[in-house]
Amino acid sequence: MKEEIERRDGERGVNVLVHNSGTSWGAPMETHEDEGWRKTYELNVIGVFRLTRELLGALVKASTPEDPSRIIIVGSIAGVAPQTYPTFSYDASKAALHHLAKKLADEFASKRKLNITVNVVAPGYVPTKMSKQLSKYGDSADDIVKNVPLGRAGTPEDVAGAVLFFASSASSWITGVVLPVDGGFLAKL
Repeated sequence: MKEEIERRDGERGVNVLVHNSGTSWGAPMETHEDEGWRKTYELNVIGVFRLTRELLGALVKASTPEDPSRIIIVGSIAGVAPQTYPTFSYDASKAALHHLAKKLADEFASKRKLNITVNVVAPGYVPTKMSKQLSKYGDSADDIVKNVPLGRAGTPEDVAGAVLFFASSASSWITGVVLPVDGGFLAKL
């Protein structure tokens, strides 16, 4: 992938990198397999680190002090506050991902002065193929939405708006932030 990006973008580099992949695993603690931990950490945390490391040169190439390159990570409010579901490895991996983002933000800003910002968009409940799995624990989508202060599930557009903000010049002096996009869910905790 690195070679393809370098071939395609040449001297421009990469100005915005969005990490938007994730997987989950749910099982009661007594039966939660080690494979669940390996699977979630490999994609949700290690994959983000590896891709960032591989594209670091391209990100530096595109950055300036006034217009830093941006790394935007899609995390989860489950990384801020644990879910009520038995999603141990998912919740822990998202918390680790948020911490990794802050570590990278500090590394790139204060230590290396690379002109790269790193921020996290942490969605709440957005109906997806992955979130559909929560129904096996007894809650329907309607049950979940009842706990959202703004009274509705999130949409892809809600999450995209936050990502676009972090990708825009409006965020050029923001780094190390975890932004909940959750309809007020965390505000009531």
